[in-house]
Amino acid sequence: MAAGSFASQADAAIQPGQQTESQSTGAASYAQRCAACHGDQRQGHPPSFPSLIGVGQRMTAEQIAKQIRSGKGSMPPFPGLSDQEVQALVHYLTAPEPTGAATMSDTQANASATPPSSAVEAGSALFEQNCAFCHGRDAEGGETGPDLTRSKLVLSDTTGAKISSVVHEGRPGTKMPAFNFSTQQMESIIAFLRMRVIAANAEKGERRGVDVSDLQTGNAAAGKAYFYGAGGCSKCHSPTGDLAGIATRYQGLQLERRMLYPRDAKSTVTVTLPSGKTISGTLAYQDEFTIGLRDSSGRYHSWEASRVKYKVDSPVDAHVEQFAKYTDDDIHNLMAYLQTLR
Repeated sequence: MAAGSFASQADAAIQPGQQTESQSTGAASYAQRCAACHGDQRQGHPPSFPSLIGVGQRMTAEQIAKQIRSGKGSMPPFPGLSDQEVQALVHYLTAPEPTGAATMSDTQANASATPPSSAVEAGSALFEQNCAFCHGRDAEGGETGPDLTRSKLVLSDTTGAKISSVVHEGRPGTKMPAFNFSTQQMESIIAFLRMRVIAANAEKGERRGVDVSDLQTGNAAAGKAYFYGAGGCSKCHSPTGDLAGIATRYQGLQLERRMLYPRDAKSTVTVTLPSGKTISGTLAYQDEFTIGLRDSSGRYHSWEASRVKYKVDSPVDAHVEQFAKYTDDDIHNLMAYLQTLR
């Protein structure tokens, strides 16, 4: 598809409340293919599925189209969609925010007896839509992003110029992307961050997060014994295989989160058809109505769950089952051992 067709659609002036035929088609496609993960109003379900509100400020129309076709991470690809359907989806995703989309949560609105200024409120909505997935809704750190209320850059930037530069340019080599915010939008986000710094400083106690030093108090030898013994970790993992060099890729709390809540762990499934034939592969989709897998050749298959028998093998379940068995010493010792795998 020509890039110009996407650009012309994304740039078209569409007033809130109006809906073109392309948007209508895109909305129907979104409801069928995307809403189960990203929400009926594009609001997302963090941390697993990010909000798509304002995605046009984070990605170009061409980038969105490419990701729809190719997939990314836990998002499956949709190579079979027609050019027209992809175009309609892009148009829908880059259109003005849907009516009723989440802006400022009740918790945030009630956090202070004094109503926030219009700039702070606008910044709160923008931050929640675009930044909260990584940095947390209150800007005090999230799934992969640091606590911005303790950021040296945020605290030292009295004019907002440094913050704007990082937001507009991103941080190459990291997961921080570039955003196309207008000057007014950027001023609103900075106003929100200023408010969050003030609110965070007013919280009782000096500790608002976890320091790396807190995670370096265990015994590596005891952690290794737990890894190969009571923890059962070696049944699925190998220090010279999937965990080789893990301490160079993840540090501190990020490493501990990967240990306790593994992401992108692939589940496998074996489906038995009414004929008795079995098909196995990587679990690609599952809900109460549908079971889907991708076989070794990459081909996608799906069935009505009520018409077949299936067995899912989820490696994440072992981590979940371990939660009730961990002691504080187990976690600290295991962390100490993992930090030796460089």
